[in-house]
Amino acid sequence: MYLLGVDIGSSSVKASLVNAETGKCVATDFSPKVEMEIMAVKAGWAEQSPEAWWANMKNAIQSIMSKSGVSGNEIKAIGISYQMHGLVLVDKNKEVLRPSIIWCDSRAVPYGEKAFKAIGEEQCLSHLLNSPGNFTASKLAWVKENEPELFAKIYKIMLPGDYIAMRLTGEITTTVSGLSEGMFWDFKTNSVSEDVMKYYGFDASVIPTILPTFADQGKVTADIAAELGLAAGIPVTYRAGDQPNNALSLNVFNPGEIAATAGTSGVVYGVNGHVNYDPQSRVNTFAHVNHTADTTRLGVLLCVNGTGILNSWMKKNVAPEGISYNEMNELAEAVAIGSNGISILPFGNGAERMLNNKEVGCSVHGINFNKHGKAHLLRAAQEGIVFSFAYGMEVMQGMGIDTRVIRAGFANMFMSPIFRDTLAGVTGATIELFDTDGSVGAAKGAGIGAGIYKSNVEAFASLEKLKVIEPNKAQEEAYKAAYELWKSKL
Repeated sequence: MYLLGVDIGSSSVKASLVNAETGKCVATDFSPKVEMEIMAVKAGWAEQSPEAWWANMKNAIQSIMSKSGVSGNEIKAIGISYQMHGLVLVDKNKEVLRPSIIWCDSRAVPYGEKAFKAIGEEQCLSHLLNSPGNFTASKLAWVKENEPELFAKIYKIMLPGDYIAMRLTGEITTTVSGLSEGMFWDFKTNSVSEDVMKYYGFDASVIPTILPTFADQGKVTADIAAELGLAAGIPVTYRAGDQPNNALSLNVFNPGEIAATAGTSGVVYGVNGHVNYDPQSRVNTFAHVNHTADTTRLGVLLCVNGTGILNSWMKKNVAPEGISYNEMNELAEAVAIGSNGISILPFGNGAERMLNNKEVGCSVHGINFNKHGKAHLLRAAQEGIVFSFAYGMEVMQGMGIDTRVIRAGFANMFMSPIFRDTLAGVTGATIELFDTDGSVGAAKGAGIGAGIYKSNVEAFASLEKLKVIEPNKAQEEAYKAAYELWKSKL
């Protein structure tokens, strides 16, 4: 008995097969082997062909089926993870009307800003828990104004994961979690937002049928089963955006639990147990995978653009030539906590939402030519990244998220002892590192949705914990002093 998970990214599509009994991944692959094309017809635009997602998903699924030797009849459920905030438009024949406007496309920013003021900032934040911003609803508003003839042909709007589910099952559906990430969901009325629909002039008929995140969301049709090498009738039982799904894959379901990633940019995703928002809109809040009208579970998302990209820049431009990341970490570890007074603000990768969308750039403070060298800068860079995480997490704490546990994959910056020790030290949280990814998480989510697993505890009982980092109480004051010095430079 197996579970199939697919993760529809903007760089590639990944698929994994999980043995439902053991919880172990038996095969995984991704397609394409080079980054998927992102079309940028104009500056600030970013579009992808939904057909390209489908073609690459097909390649990845066929590869893992071949490698594993698993029969299509042995797969009991399918789960879908997908890049958030994209807009897919189809007509009455379920044909795609235009390329998808994906998450990193910025053309809709002015539309969201106008909506925020027109609807009212307090009204938006208290009902949507966010500014309309550059999210899916604002992208649809751009289409309405700039492509009116195409807009008139729209039958349904979808997120990328909704499109993949439609291709698999023939049914057009969505979820509350998906609608919330698109700024279509009102958390006070527990319904599609009348404010957004009325302001933008959208007809309610464009919203697909709403289903639970964990549920039978349709079954694979016979023709699609033949195309993919699966069996007809396999149910799609789980669907979520990539950040909520990353949290799920790390078994982050309950208030106070945090999922984190630290690649080129970094994300901290915390679960809140009550409806709340940041008055300055420095973080985004969406319905988490286990949110219901009766049980509030909201994912509060903090993004730090200047994360691993700063460490990479240090390796290329500051560290001794030819040094590895491990050797760079060892060099930095020779320096004491606080980098002997150097503070680095890591915000050199664009405007930071948590700094009220200011583009402050990266800056280095406190260099003394007589006592500082490369090692001090290397350590200060990692500490600066961690402190930016901690600063954002203070916003989340102000919203009622009491951080106790941070879970992450053992990858990227979390492979650095300095990074993870500093994060534990400055936040006081225990850090748990795991071997997992989004497609495996989606497969486990499918197992929950299909009732194969009775709970998330059962689904993730086999999740392999690689490392646990506890805060070092003896160094608590040193971390606090370094962090306070860093904050004084903002």
